[in-house]
Amino acid sequence: MTDRRQFFNTAAVLAGGAMLAHRPFARAQAGSLFDISLAEWSLFRRLFGGELTNLDFPAFARNEFGIAAVEYVNQFWMDKAEDKNYLSELKKRCDDNGVRSVLIMCDREGALGDPDNAARTMAITNHYKWVAAAAWLGCHAIRVNAQSSGEYTEQQKLAADGLQRLCEFAGDYGINVIVENHGGLSSNGKWLAGVMQMIDADNCGTLPDFGNFRITPEEMYDHYLGVQELMPFARGVSAKTYDFDAAGNETFTDFDRMMRIVLDAGYRGYVGVEYEGRAIEDVEGIRLTKALLEKTRAILQDEYPSV
Repeated sequence: MTDRRQFFNTAAVLAGGAMLAHRPFARAQAGSLFDISLAEWSLFRRLFGGELTNLDFPAFARNEFGIAAVEYVNQFWMDKAEDKNYLSELKKRCDDNGVRSVLIMCDREGALGDPDNAARTMAITNHYKWVAAAAWLGCHAIRVNAQSSGEYTEQQKLAADGLQRLCEFAGDYGINVIVENHGGLSSNGKWLAGVMQMIDADNCGTLPDFGNFRITPEEMYDHYLGVQELMPFARGVSAKTYDFDAAGNETFTDFDRMMRIVLDAGYRGYVGVEYEGRAIEDVEGIRLTKALLEKTRAILQDEYPSV
């Protein structure tokens, strides 16, 4: 218990001045409409397969793709969140390669909107270690899921309660808590926007994902509408891709249309490459997604004010 308390205290100290004010999102470099980060999930096959480790990820992002900002997924280092030596080594590898840690995507820690109060409280506390790890690494946020069950409005209330309470803890570390559309009612843009409106916390927001709008196996929410509804609360953006045509355009999402929605909302932060397709291998999918984002940014650069 003493070691755990020391870990949380150290993470709070490392968060430093960030605790005094929450940034709405990690801002792009001056003169840029948005910067590009790499979501670790893009490499899930080789990470689960043991070809790559989480410690390898920052250097791989920089050397293989020229991407200098990363978004971790906790599933690839579930038992390391409170390991000070591991976190220090991960931070060193980022520093050595000039890579910025943007956020940690958190799964498998329980439902923040669980109808059972004890289970919901446990889910909240399960996320504490990831808040502290994010502060240690210099991230601006953790990504969580607004998972719940029951009637539409009741699920909103339960999810809002869990998020509100987690945000209160994360506030002491200068960490944003951001929710991705990630299945169930969280993939209903109107529902998740309604949850955001119930929360009174400066460090709560969304992470709109271009692709995760399947509510049930039979029901798909319009992904352009969903992103538009979530962008007023966005603290990050995931550019999900599945497949590309011969011209390098994504076959599911019109990136020109979608990025106009993002920019029209005033967002000028990181856009994460998240390739999830199977038609081509992951490295090529990441390269094509990055190239498409760069092409779209060049087209829109003169139409929108940059940072």
